[in-house]
Amino acid sequence: MICITGDMHADFSRFKNKKLNRLKKGDYLIICGDFGFIWDGSKKEKRILKKIGKLKYNVLFVDGCHENYGLLKQYEETDWNGGKAKIISGKLVYLQRGYIYTLGDRKILAFGGGHSDDIDIRRESNTWWKEEAVSAEEIKRCEKNLEQSGNIVDYIITHEPPASLNEFLSIRRETKTEMNAYFDILKSKCRFKRWFFGKYHINKVIPPQFHALFDDLIFID
Repeated sequence: MICITGDMHADFSRFKNKKLNRLKKGDYLIICGDFGFIWDGSKKEKRILKKIGKLKYNVLFVDGCHENYGLLKQYEETDWNGGKAKIISGKLVYLQRGYIYTLGDRKILAFGGGHSDDIDIRRESNTWWKEEAVSAEEIKRCEKNLEQSGNIVDYIITHEPPASLNEFLSIRRETKTEMNAYFDILKSKCRFKRWFFGKYHINKVIPPQFHALFDDLIFID
């Protein structure tokens, strides 16, 4: 079974939701960015990461726009379920942008990253990293992997939504980011069942295939 949820921002209480008891050994919880538990590198933080890695189910996350990319960069990439990933601790796994992973009989396209709306403030406080933005290499990787899969996956997991969804989310942006623009191309060329994203801290279904997630839990049997 796969369960999908939104931004956690290092809130461990989210793992105490009784609905997660439905997940068994070998199942997956996927977080749509802003995981937040890798932030200061402290001993306390490392204990929490170890605790998450020892949960009975796998915990997977894509990066968002409030992550410490300096620390995330220190973990080594490894082959994992058909793509490249970073094992943080035990069954806690950081999914890399543009890779397609096989979870049971499901194909999952992961593409984290985003654009900080508070970028000016975060630059002043040295809590912003340029790596949160998409790169040409990551888009090229995604295109290559999609081509190899016939442009077909079961689910897409991102932090940001396609730009064309902003009006349905009541989001006003003066400029369209490269990542949002690419996701518009992606949603047109790729065949998928559902697309899940975090970012805006709302739980909303945008028919027929898109889900904005915050603290909701979506279970896929």
